[in-house]
Amino acid sequence: MEPLLRWAAELGVSDSPLPSSPSAAAAPSSSSSPSSCIGRSLVVADFPDAGGRGLAAARDLRRGELVLRVPRAALLTSDRVMADDPRIAACIGAHRPHLTSVQILIVCLLAEVGKGRNSIWYPYLSQLPSYYTILVTFNDFEVEALQVGDAIWVAQKANSSIKSDWEDATPLMKELEFKPKLLMFKSWLWAFATVSSRTLHIAWDEAGCLCPVGDLFNYAAPDDTSSFEEEDIAEVERLTDGGYEDSNAYCLYARKKYKKGEQVLLGYGTYTNLELLEHYGFLLSDNPNEKTFIQLDVDICSIGTWPIDSLFIHPNGHPSFALLCVLRLWSTPTNRRKAVSHQIYSGSMLSTENEMEIMKWLISKCKRTLKQLPTTVEYDEGLLIFLHKIQNSTNCRTDVKQSGFEQDFAVFLRFHRLELDCSDNSRLPLHILRSLERWELAVQWRCNYKKTLKKCISYSESLAHDLLLQLNQQ
Repeated sequence: MEPLLRWAAELGVSDSPLPSSPSAAAAPSSSSSPSSCIGRSLVVADFPDAGGRGLAAARDLRRGELVLRVPRAALLTSDRVMADDPRIAACIGAHRPHLTSVQILIVCLLAEVGKGRNSIWYPYLSQLPSYYTILVTFNDFEVEALQVGDAIWVAQKANSSIKSDWEDATPLMKELEFKPKLLMFKSWLWAFATVSSRTLHIAWDEAGCLCPVGDLFNYAAPDDTSSFEEEDIAEVERLTDGGYEDSNAYCLYARKKYKKGEQVLLGYGTYTNLELLEHYGFLLSDNPNEKTFIQLDVDICSIGTWPIDSLFIHPNGHPSFALLCVLRLWSTPTNRRKAVSHQIYSGSMLSTENEMEIMKWLISKCKRTLKQLPTTVEYDEGLLIFLHKIQNSTNCRTDVKQSGFEQDFAVFLRFHRLELDCSDNSRLPLHILRSLERWELAVQWRCNYKKTLKKCISYSESLAHDLLLQLNQQ
């Protein structure tokens, strides 16, 4: 990290809380290292259980306080690459009508990688991850491990789309005389994952920008603004964690109060776990924005004006407002729906009998969905423990045989055309360890999905029981 932080400081990147010009930002205070752009508000730290490498508070931070400023000169954008290299600009200009902004940024990124030490962004590029775990990097085995049809479809669609993008951009990369290695799909996949998981929004380019040092922040789901103090309202309306400002710099702010040593997090937006996995390569065990979808018949989805993505189950097992309204209307006789629609749209229960029918339908639907999946929550939880253990194992053969998941692991190895012949003290090959990491993410996702369905069953059974008691008392 030291070369990166030193290079960033020379370009004016600074975590100084005081407004300053880029040249002033590059000059550190007497209390911090002259070879680093940070140390006043932030320090690089490792958080093994919360995102890995990230940024910690170097001191107590206030909500809304500026914690990092990255001048435009340090941002890796397609327009900056083309401005510095007329040949790249000319070639891209000829192909631009057929390419998206993301494809262009990927080509620019790979062009800079191809320059090696001659790239002005070399200190930044050299510390980027060598691999990613976003959904498009999943192989067929890992995709199937998701088990749920909708999730498998998202993964397959993403993979098909990126291969098409690579094929469309290959003529441009050949014209730019990329090295054979950079022309490979594997390199395109790496660059796509870099852009997908690390870019920040800028107004002048839909693809965004790569923000050195700024992309070290790990993710936090957006906070519930309803709990903010009244004096914070104006700050909340302005604060979106960061953005490119009139000062010609990308400015990032503290989303809340932080104590010295705490990890400082950045909110990218509201994402479900599948979306986090698709775009960023991780998921949250407790995601307030999670949505669990169940297969709904066409006659249910076509009722009312609610969009399909509003018909879901919350992490606590409760049906969403829209799903509850749709089911109430669907369970009402067709000739009475118009008369009661205003009552349903207001969120009111139509009748005890109607509500009980809905709860019984939810119980049956969730149970059937769980039954159709190949494994149970309990099985997945045991598999997760095994997968975590085997990634750190020094006694592969023994750990597999004692785990109870020898058959699963054998299928995994056969997919990779390997046999379980590990010596007692050998480590698994690197590409196998990376595949295990993605397999673990797939199992985590499907396990969370099943847990939500089980919570929905418990919630619906409890509510149905209470409704039955009310009927008996009438």
